[in-house]
Amino acid sequence: MTIQTVDPRALRDAFGAFPTGVTVVTACDGDGNPIGFTANSFTSVSLNPPLLLVCLAKTSRNFAIMTGAQHFAINVLSETQKDVSNTFARPVEDRFAAVEWARGSAGCPIFSSVAAWFECAMEEVIEAGDHVILMGRIEAFDNSGRNGLGYARGGYFTPTLASKAVSAASEGNMELAAVVERRGEVLLLGEDVLSLPSVDAHDGSPTEALQKYLETSTGLKVSIGFLYSVYEGKSDGKQHIVYHAVAGDGEPVVGRFLKPDALVAAKFKTSSTADIVNRFAMESSIGNFGVYFGDETGGTVHPIPAKDAKA
Repeated sequence: MTIQTVDPRALRDAFGAFPTGVTVVTACDGDGNPIGFTANSFTSVSLNPPLLLVCLAKTSRNFAIMTGAQHFAINVLSETQKDVSNTFARPVEDRFAAVEWARGSAGCPIFSSVAAWFECAMEEVIEAGDHVILMGRIEAFDNSGRNGLGYARGGYFTPTLASKAVSAASEGNMELAAVVERRGEVLLLGEDVLSLPSVDAHDGSPTEALQKYLETSTGLKVSIGFLYSVYEGKSDGKQHIVYHAVAGDGEPVVGRFLKPDALVAAKFKTSSTADIVNRFAMESSIGNFGVYFGDETGGTVHPIPAKDAKA
């Protein structure tokens, strides 16, 4: 897409198509008080010398302290730490009261139960438009073996749980479906009775099969995102796997895009479809997605237990 004037919101949404991990960057102010903020603009840079970087907005309330700090730490959050990410992404007065932490050798806050952490000396602060790049030279680190928390298109996802869900469901008669989203609206089929687009699964990759079906049936470009629900259908004897997906522009050949929060009185093909659409309306409003496990009458939305986050 070639444009003369960049729409910041549209550009941010496009950047959000790239799945990342989630970190909390920490340091100390001049009085030794801990500060921290959530960031997914983190990457490794070099093994020799050991360097990493993270980007910081110039509008951040931590800007002056972070750019003047001699050391900082990167805490790579594990799959069980969505609440930590949310706490450090908001202007909470005492963020550190909500997390277990200790000081590293350079004094930076290091969190418990993270996937990995890195304590760094500030190597360089690089100007980069409305952000700066904090380049850190790694002085200490640890890798717990836990899997990291994922983030894409405004929502969290848990890679290990997704893998286990597909593996378990693939052992039975399987139906694939998708919550196909576009600018907050969801693609639903039917007039009086609504349903999600779905197809029976066969051999091969579930995501590839689902994407092919969606693009062929709707005539739209579709990108498959994170796993959203896995449940056993008692009435049809099938294992159901539902993914989140994002559709490109254009009118769909079948179905129509509707706002999920305006469908309170709508009739759905199954109660599980109604539950999925209602849950999506709630979770998308806060940008915090879980994965449902169960059957069509009852189950749980994971936050997964800490032991399941082990590699």
